[in-house]
Amino acid sequence: MAIMVQTDEQIQQEVLRELKFDARVHPNEIGVAVKDGVVTLSGYVDSYLKRWAAEEAAHRLRGVKAVANDIEVRLPATSERTDADIAAAVTRALQWDAYLDIDQIDVTVSKG
Repeated sequence: MAIMVQTDEQIQQEVLRELKFDARVHPNEIGVAVKDGVVTLSGYVDSYLKRWAAEEAAHRLRGVKAVANDIEVRLPATSERTDADIAAAVTRALQWDAYLDIDQIDVTVSKG
């Protein structure tokens, strides 16, 4: 039985197809490069969900050895939160988990 090895170009086309069919992602926002089976995602999106969805889409495919997610998230000005706001929200969320001792956790936020 022969093992079919995909070329980098084939992997790139598969990733682009996968992004096109993922409703959470706008494929025109994301660049895809592949070298030796390692997929590099680039571009700018307006949410972390889109960034994660693109990464998940690439990881789903056969032939992908690793994914370097260089997609930058640029939140709309109305959605931006200060590091202090994010740290406070994280602390509040962790306090709701009964299995965590909040006194044993240090939260640090830097540049969002």
